[in-house]
This record gives sequence, structure tokens and C-alpha cells, in this order.
Amino acid sequence: MTDELEQRALITIFGGTGDLANRKLYPSLFHLYKKGSLGENFAVIGTARREWSDDFFRDKVKASLKDIEDHEELADAFSSHFYYQSHDVTNQESYVKLKTLSDELDEKYDLKGNRLFYLAMAPNFFGMIASRIKSEGFVDTEGFHRLIIEKPFGHDLKSAEELNNSLRQAFNEDEIYRIDHYLGKEMIQNISVIRFANSIIESLWNNRYIDNIQVTLSEVLGVEDRGKYYDESGALRDMVQNHILQIVSLLAMEPPIKLTTEEIRHEKVRALRSLRVYEGKEVHQNFIRGQYGEGEVDGKELKGYRQEENVDPHSNTETFVAAKLMIDNFRWTGVPFYIRTGKRLADKATQIAIHFKNVPLNLFGQQQSLGGNVLVIHIQPNEGITLHLNVKEPGQGMVTMPVNLDYVHSSPDGMNTPEAYEKLILDCLRGDATYFSHWDEVSLSWRFIDQIAAVWNTTKDHFPNYKSGSMGPKEADDLVQRDGFYWFPVNE
Repeated sequence: MTDELEQRALITIFGGTGDLANRKLYPSLFHLYKKGSLGENFAVIGTARREWSDDFFRDKVKASLKDIEDHEELADAFSSHFYYQSHDVTNQESYVKLKTLSDELDEKYDLKGNRLFYLAMAPNFFGMIASRIKSEGFVDTEGFHRLIIEKPFGHDLKSAEELNNSLRQAFNEDEIYRIDHYLGKEMIQNISVIRFANSIIESLWNNRYIDNIQVTLSEVLGVEDRGKYYDESGALRDMVQNHILQIVSLLAMEPPIKLTTEEIRHEKVRALRSLRVYEGKEVHQNFIRGQYGEGEVDGKELKGYRQEENVDPHSNTETFVAAKLMIDNFRWTGVPFYIRTGKRLADKATQIAIHFKNVPLNLFGQQQSLGGNVLVIHIQPNEGITLHLNVKEPGQGMVTMPVNLDYVHSSPDGMNTPEAYEKLILDCLRGDATYFSHWDEVSLSWRFIDQIAAVWNTTKDHFPNYKSGSMGPKEADDLVQRDGFYWFPVNE
């Protein structure tokens, strides 16, 4: 393994004892260590209020690796790079101690002043921590300094602007990495290759040949232990503002001049600027919201959203959103982008279905119904591509039948493709911000979402309006059926 491939940095994780760190960050860093992307020249500081020793912290890190095959071989060597610092984010003295430890580890591991700060905690502390990182001299080194923050990036445009302004006092825009784990998924990153590496696809990627595009992010789980957060957020802010609009921008953007961070971002921003903004009655006509009620799945009784812990029993918060988005530019005029996302639905899936227009004349007789040509990009739980075509049935006569051309995306040993966090952390260490959200994208998506939320906030809906274990309210089906379409089934 060459030094060019090995990443050299001090990684400080604020919120190092939390669920995100244990479930995602430490296993992802271990995978990078196994593959050689992290070698001997890295160190990790975990911080939180708890009084832990380095040894106790390292045991916790090793425990987080238990589901990784053959982790025992490298677990001790890997965890030896981890250090713990009890830290109060509101206390200046805590930062002084953290700065001393950071400088010591920088020298011990020859890290060249490269520092990555991961804020895996509540967003209301982001500005305060960034300010202290700057004022206490953490970034007064010759290496790179990068800040990773988790969503939510604000609750609306105003709060997002306030958060961004506080971060920008300590870090430049090109040093801020707003992580959206959906953008790290293998098949999301494959969208650009599917489009721009295949002339047969890109030449059809416009309103002359495409009828509609559907993006589905469905979950079978309810809000679980996130009731307090979710009741103040809802599906519109939790899923549409970030994950779904990011996917839509990748699907709708024009071909970039080069596949560089700057050029891809430029085209994504142009696509978001072309989104038709709805007002007043248009919101109710083009956006559907739902809230799950009680239901039964596999013989198990499930409670409704309003019965969940830390949820207002009269809550008007949506757990489901379906919408018809229109992109008013030369390529996409007239093509609806249907989106839907929700909790407690029948199937767990993230998929994109591109529906091509039907042939202008059915030469095989009206008694034979031709299936539509659909390109399906499966993002999770399965990864791959399916192209739905029509062919001749074997035997006498000219009878048609549908067939699927499938590509299953998996690694040679059958294991899942790399975890999204693993890919994104490595991108950040390398300074590649292509699959992170730029402020221009965040602000444009909030401008769009705020218009919807403003109308919904002034009206009550008939909640709950779909059963747990269904695929959402009837109005979501009506949304596409009135245009002569149907929701493409998930996991097909």
C-alpha cells in the first residue's frame, strides 16, 4: 500500500459515544483500515460528556465491530489509534485540553496537521463547536481542515441560513461537508455512469422519449425512538428536502462538462432552480401527505403514529409524502417526476423507475397489451438495474410477452457493497465533495420546501389516512392515475 492511497489525518468525533458513531462511523473506519485506506498515520479522538478512559473507549470501539467478519485479527491494532477525551462543548477549558491532545497525536502519528472534525450530535451545537475550533487554534496547522455535519441542515431556509453563517465564520464552504448518506449509496453514484457512459440511454433521456419518472423511498418501520424529533420534522423535511431532491437533481441535471465536483454541483443547482414552485391550491393538487394509523403486519398489531412515544396525540405531522414535481426547462418540460416516501409501508425499498413512452402504434393487435418499457434502478435493499422489454413468446404466432433484463450489483464474494458512510468518509479525507450537499443546493431545496410547508401549516388534514402495512393513502394513487399513470411496484 502506497502513501498516496493511505489517508493521513486526525479525526475528531464530537458525539463519540453515540449511536451513529457506534453503528456507522467506527465500522466504516475499520473497513477503510482493512483495505489500507487508513494505515499507521491516523488517529481518532472520541469526545462526549461521559468520563471514559482510553481503554474503555477502545473496548467500545472493538464491540462495534462484532458483526464484521474476521474483525478479531485487526481489532486491537485498529483500536490502538483511538483516544477518548471527556468534553463539554460549552466549556472553553474542555477545548484547551482537546487541543493539547490533538497536537500530541499530530506529532505522534506524523499527521502533517490534517484534521477532520465530525459533528455527530445535535445540530444546535454545530455553530458553537465550529466557533471554538476556530478560536482555540485547532485549524492553525499547515494541513487540511474539514468539517462533516449530519442533517438536518436547519428546519427551514431561515434556520439553515443561520446555521450556515455560523459555520462559515470558522470554515470555508469548500471545507464544509454536509453528509447525506443516500448520496454515498453505490447505485445513486451509478446514476451518472448509467446516463453518461451509455449513448443509448443518454440519447433517450429527455421529454421526447420519457413519459414520467418515479422515485420511491419506502420504509416498513415507524418512528421508533425518534418520536420527539420526527413530530417537529415530518417526512417533508426529514426525507424530501434532502434525500429525494438530491436524487431528483442527479436525474434531471444536464451533462456536466467534466465529472468534477464543481461541474456536477453546477448542473445539480441548475436543475433545482428549474423546479416549478407551487403556491396556494397548487400545493394541495400536487402534494399529498399522509399519517399512518393502526394496522396488522404478519399477525402483529401495529399502533398508529399518534400512539407512538413522544408524539402529540393530535399531531398533524405527516409520515408520508407523495408529490408531482415539474422541471421547467428544455429537456424536461411536460415530464412529471413523481416522488413518494413514507413510514410503516408494505415494503422497504429505494428505487427509481424511468417510464419510457409507449410505441406510437400497437402492430400486434388490441387484444395484446404491450407492457411499458421501464428502466428501474434498485438502490436498496437490492442493488442493480432492471430493464423491462417486450419479446415474442416461443412457439407459433406473433404473441408478445414481457421480459426483464437484470443486472445485480454485488461484490464478487456476495457481500454487500461498501457502506455509504465508508465511501463518504473516504471522499472527505481525499477532499472529494462531489457527493456532499453544497450550500447552494441546500438553500434552493429549502426555498422549495418552505412553500409547501407554509400551506400545510395553515390547514389540518384527515389523519390518520393510511393503515400501517399499506403503501400509503389512496390520494397518492389518485395523484398519478389522474395523469393516466400508476405507481411502479417496488422490488420488481
